[in-house]
Order: sequence, then C-alpha cells, then structure tokens
Amino acid sequence: MNTPRRALVLVDVQQQYFDGLLEIQFPPHGQSLGRITAAIDAATAAGLPIAALQHSSGEGAPVFAPGTPEFELHPEIESRRTDAWKLITKQYGSVYAGTDLAAWLREHDVDTITLVGYMTNNCILASAVEAEAIGFSTEVLSDATGAINLANSAGFADARTVHTTLMALLNSNWAAVAETGQWIAALEAGEALEGSDLGSSAATGSERAVTV
Repeated sequence: MNTPRRALVLVDVQQQYFDGLLEIQFPPHGQSLGRITAAIDAATAAGLPIAALQHSSGEGAPVFAPGTPEFELHPEIESRRTDAWKLITKQYGSVYAGTDLAAWLREHDVDTITLVGYMTNNCILASAVEAEAIGFSTEVLSDATGAINLANSAGFADARTVHTTLMALLNSNWAAVAETGQWIAALEAGEALEGSDLGSSAATGSERAVTV
C-alpha cells in the first residue's frame, strides 16, 4: 500500500458553530475541538499542507456573515494558523465547489484529504462525496467533526443518530472513517486508514439486523 500524500482540510471551524441555533451537539464541540487541534498539531509536525475554509452566506446574512464574530475561525484554530496555510472562503457545502482548493491540492501533490470540522450533515458529507468524482481519496475523523439535531417534514433525527449514521454511510463508500488518535498513528507510520466498502457494509448490516 502506497503512503498517502495527505492534506488536512479544516472545514468551517467558525464561531457560528459554538453557540446559538447551529451549535454542534454531537460529539459535543467541547470534545471535537480538542480533536481538531490535535489533528492540526500532528499535521504541522508532519509537514502536511493545511487548508482552512470559512463558509460565507454573504454580507448581512443571519448566519455566516463576513465581518461578524460568528464568521471568524475559533480562537484555538486562529492561534495555530501560519502563513503556509491555504485560507479559503466558500459559498457551498462542498469545499471544492466554487473554490480553488482542488488546484491547490494538486499543486502540492496531494492525493488524500483528511476532513475535520463542521457539520457532518452538510459540508463534511458534501465534500467527501464530491471528492470521489474529482480524484481525491478522503479520510474523515469521526471525533473531530460534529452534527446538529434535525427535524423537518421528512422526519426527525437527533444529533447522535445523524452523526453516527453518516459516519457509517461515509465509511461504506466515500471515505475512510477513524478517530483522531488512529489517524495520528497512521500518519506517523506513513500508512493509509482502512475504510470499508458497500458490499462488506451491506453484508455486515444484514447480519447485525438479524440479531437486533
């Protein structure tokens, strides 16, 4: 197995997600933020390219409005930022849509993207799915991401259910999912994370369903 050529991509670790309507619920941001900073520190020590994205809904928007405190990166992220980081403002869920991230990654000879940040149920999901079509492998750190409670005319799901379900879904096809400690060990060993696949996930799911 070839050594992955990784980049760490920080997705919207903005103050907007630490209070109010969009506050991350599971895993609690008090836990996931520490995992995100641990990933940053490990990536920095390993010399990985790092990109930090901030979502913008436009000037004067009720959320993610540039110029507001909520738009800014969390202080724990900002304190670690260096001039070598790639900073991007995005307008869509995927980190690739309407940005030059893919070109920057290719300039750095990256083939594997490690996603941390928010939200599992929006930008993490969208980014992992789009990566398949443009030729990047994806890793998602399950304890360095997070989801919110969701309810609409289609139904309700609490944040724990949203997050754990989407981690299983991503690991079945679009990403290798692991906790931050596992990722750091793989990074230090120069190894890829081992994900699942749709067939294996379906077979195991069928077996588990019978025993429930």
